[in-house]
Amino acid sequence: MSDRGQAGHSGPEPVAVRVLKLSDFRSYPSLSLRLDAPLVAFVGPNGAGKTNLLEAVSLLTPGRGLRRAAYGEILRLGGAERWAVSAVLEHGAAETRLGTGWERPAPGGSDQGRIVRVDGADVPSAEALLDHLRILWITPAMDGLFTGPAGDRRRFLDRLVLAVDPEHGRRSREFERLLTSRNRLLEEGAASSWCDAVEAELAGRGVAIALARAETVALLSARIAERSAGSAFPAAGLSLTGEFEPLLAGRSAAEVELAYRRALRDGRERDRAARRTLLGPHRSDLDVVFAEKAVPAALSSTGEQKALLIGLVLAQADLVAATSGMTPILLLDEIAAHLDPNRRAALFARLSALGVQALMTGTDPLLFEHLPEPGLRFRVEDGGAAPIRGA
Repeated sequence: MSDRGQAGHSGPEPVAVRVLKLSDFRSYPSLSLRLDAPLVAFVGPNGAGKTNLLEAVSLLTPGRGLRRAAYGEILRLGGAERWAVSAVLEHGAAETRLGTGWERPAPGGSDQGRIVRVDGADVPSAEALLDHLRILWITPAMDGLFTGPAGDRRRFLDRLVLAVDPEHGRRSREFERLLTSRNRLLEEGAASSWCDAVEAELAGRGVAIALARAETVALLSARIAERSAGSAFPAAGLSLTGEFEPLLAGRSAAEVELAYRRALRDGRERDRAARRTLLGPHRSDLDVVFAEKAVPAALSSTGEQKALLIGLVLAQADLVAATSGMTPILLLDEIAAHLDPNRRAALFARLSALGVQALMTGTDPLLFEHLPEPGLRFRVEDGGAAPIRGA
């Protein structure tokens, strides 16, 4: 994990999007916004395009953004065959221009994926964006995070890990590729030596993923414990569960890797019959408990689950700032609608104290009338966004 925030810095470097530009992105033919405030609220009716703005910013990080949409789905209906997002990023006294976009391939052509640029120059991988900003988000789709499938919690955890460990995304992709290769070799009845070779690499990547997750959970748990006193958002107890986790207990990384390789070899017949690999970090789960009540988050009330999620992401923002040396940007979709006035005020105060830029959405401008200064509110409608005067 990075210790950028530990050396040569009196505190994390503030990072913020100052200008956001869109072209043929979702409902926006063209848009340019100045975001000269740490707390920004986009308000308007459902379907006005508020979440589209947050999605655009979320694509300035590796992955497919907060909606996990296919790139072709992002194209504006009736627009050009390409979309683009660009931003002027302010970090300290410096500015960086980030951009990303995608173009529909010609008939018979291959999809080259999205283009990513830093200061006008193409970069080979979206991981380069993590050198300049880290992004966390909460969306309404995450309201069922604690009660939904384990895969949703793994994705949530892996985004948290990626925000503090930029190598995590590459390791995860390599692990998935090796997992696919092993499953195919088993199905084809390949020679044992071929399986041995793939499993050796698979074990190395898998153990690295598991250890990175465990370290993030430990650091996050410590952060939650430090900040929980007097917080309006309940503390979450976190742990990793699954068949793979016992392999980690009391062993060095090398010992865990060897144990995993043996388990993979011994499980080949079982996995061949199941047509998938049944042991590994791809089947782990993040267990979340309402710490004060010692109640699983999944059994807590809807309001408690929302408060737990917010508290968890706020703690992660604090951790990201400490470990990366830069404040993250938070994207909070429909965040205030189900918070009472006291907890809403507590959220705004905590965001201000963290020193982060937070972009929020809501249908009612009154939800954001008490944004701490300086704060900005925009009314979103008809493919545009205009400042709400007097905000």
